[in-house]
Amino acid sequence: MKESKLAKQNQQQQQQYNHQNDHLSPSKWTKLFDPDATWDKDQLGDVLHWIRQGMGLICGLLWGSIPLVGGIWIILFLVISSGIIYGYYAMILKVDEEDFGGHAALLQEGLFASFTLFLLAWILVYSLAHF
Repeated sequence: MKESKLAKQNQQQQQQYNHQNDHLSPSKWTKLFDPDATWDKDQLGDVLHWIRQGMGLICGLLWGSIPLVGGIWIILFLVISSGIIYGYYAMILKVDEEDFGGHAALLQEGLFASFTLFLLAWILVYSLAHF
């Protein structure tokens, strides 16, 4: 009787410990690369959006500092950005795209905002550094 009470108490303490550790940030970072993690539409959309924002900023700064000019570089950014997003959700996360509205919905997530940030960074860096 005493052992079962002690086991029950240990189990409750373990559950409380696990519940407290659910709020730590490393678990949120590990979810980004876990193919077994569950995603809802808003969470996955937010992740894809912010990945694109980072890529837009990095590519814009890089394109402006190198000094690249021409429409081919805009097309290259769109191809790179869409390729990385597709690779992330299809190969790393292995989500079923039909649960999230199909490929078009996932590939458009954050596209126009990142394109705007890319152009802004590219034009500002190019203009400030080379004129």
